[in-house]
Amino acid sequence: MGRMSGPSRIPARQGREEVKSPNVRDWRDGGRWLHTAVGKVFIRSGPGRAPAVLLLHGYPSSSFDFRAVLPHLADHAWVTMDFLGFGLSDKPRPHRYSLLEQADLVQAVVAQAATGPVVVLAHDMGTSVTTELLARDLEGRLPFDLQRAVLSNGSVILARASLRPIQQVLRGPLGPVAARLVSRGGFKRGFGRLFSADHPLSAEEAEAQWELLSYNDGNRIPHLLISYLEERERYAQRWHGAVRDWPKPLGFVWGLGDPVATTNVLDGLRELRPGAAVVELAGLGHYPHVEDPKAYTEAALSLLVE
Repeated sequence: MGRMSGPSRIPARQGREEVKSPNVRDWRDGGRWLHTAVGKVFIRSGPGRAPAVLLLHGYPSSSFDFRAVLPHLADHAWVTMDFLGFGLSDKPRPHRYSLLEQADLVQAVVAQAATGPVVVLAHDMGTSVTTELLARDLEGRLPFDLQRAVLSNGSVILARASLRPIQQVLRGPLGPVAARLVSRGGFKRGFGRLFSADHPLSAEEAEAQWELLSYNDGNRIPHLLISYLEERERYAQRWHGAVRDWPKPLGFVWGLGDPVATTNVLDGLRELRPGAAVVELAGLGHYPHVEDPKAYTEAALSLLVE
């Protein structure tokens, strides 16, 4: 993918936008950036016992989603990152954003920020990055010891998902036009519909998510980022095969009220992997780790740690 250099702390004032949300500011200030050939990638990590938990976020959000998960990781080491184009990572344009490139970046981040065995907890788009990691592991070319994985609320089987209207528009010929029309209010309304009625999106969370989306003009490139849906179709045989054939423990933790990665997707994953352990989270939507981080993390750890 290109030469990597080590992580560094970069003061916000040096070519980086200031942030207004104190929660986002705290998250940023506890992290660092990995310099890569395609841009700087934001990383956060914490020490603890093995295995290290690698947390991979979804579209259109960032590693910030996992901040309330971390206190419930039972003293395990952890690593998380913002994918290129998301959150506090660089957002180059023009750029062809690819899940294969994101998997390359995950490997670079793990090499820099983790030691020993790793388990993966992935959400939404991160589930597809994870299935590429599983495929590489099957081929004997994954450069770290991946022992277990849990996928949650991701449309790995795209044909079974219920895409939102804005997703359909962004991936079509009018995508560049739609991207220019993305607004704070429109984003908050659409994002809020992904949450369950019992755990609605708070105003504070919505503002933080918007700030991270629009950081470095990221709100102008959702049509570029959503190209990952095309790759889900293009590499379906490879990635579905990885779900089916990866020989190590693979499980699913699912918010059953998800309007996008519905139980229809979960049923398809069960068909691919009949013996997989599944924890169903009733009353939670597409972002179960934001809605009820304690229940979500306890469910994930029950499948990730022996």
